[in-house]
Amino acid sequence: MCWNVRGLNCRARRDTVHETIATTSCHLVCLQETKLHDVDQFTASYLGGHRLNKFAFKPTGGLSGTRGGVMLLWNDNHLDISSINIGEFHVTATVTTFEAHSTFLLTVVYGPTLSSRKHAFLHELQQLKPQHGVQWLLLGDFNMIYKASDKNNTRLNTSLMRSFREALDVCNLREIHLQNRKFTWSNERQNPTLAKLDRVFCNQEWDIRCRFQTTALYYYRTKLDPDGQTPSNLKTSGPSCRVFER
Repeated sequence: MCWNVRGLNCRARRDTVHETIATTSCHLVCLQETKLHDVDQFTASYLGGHRLNKFAFKPTGGLSGTRGGVMLLWNDNHLDISSINIGEFHVTATVTTFEAHSTFLLTVVYGPTLSSRKHAFLHELQQLKPQHGVQWLLLGDFNMIYKASDKNNTRLNTSLMRSFREALDVCNLREIHLQNRKFTWSNERQNPTLAKLDRVFCNQEWDIRCRFQTTALYYYRTKLDPDGQTPSNLKTSGPSCRVFER
């Protein structure tokens, strides 16, 4: 599960995340924009419903200390997560699934909202590209688009879009497309701006392994932000490629 939770500082939001996770059978949850500077075991256990009993997190940043934040929650009965690397905009780790006997590199990002930091973000992504032969899954809230159809108006930063596309090309990444929603973000105004900011990408090694399986990405609505960002669920079927149960 990949979800921009728009802050976990209030009890109501933590309750909704807890309730939503509890309704799934997922073994790994990736949360962005937690707005938490620190996370203890009690908070992580509550969010994960005690079933997701391990966690890693990237604290908030920015001048105010309240921007961003990334958290991973997982069930160590099904997954081993190691070699955790925390950068300015990401958490990256090696994930091994016990059932499928599969290992891949996972990167969860929360991209900067400031235009002045977006090139640094793209540079960091390019530095994360793994060596040949390693499966790589990159997901999260990028706070950027790379094509005009990902926004419902013509107010576009074409230079940044081009830079995003170039970074994806350097990393040899392709998008796993969301099946049942065109946009993932709204500014929630009367005439809203809509955009697709939340994405999942994979490299060729992941794509080849799953080519003869079914890989699909879906969103579902929760009461947390009914018109805003919602969780996305990645399903991959088949004995060698089932990474997340949703």
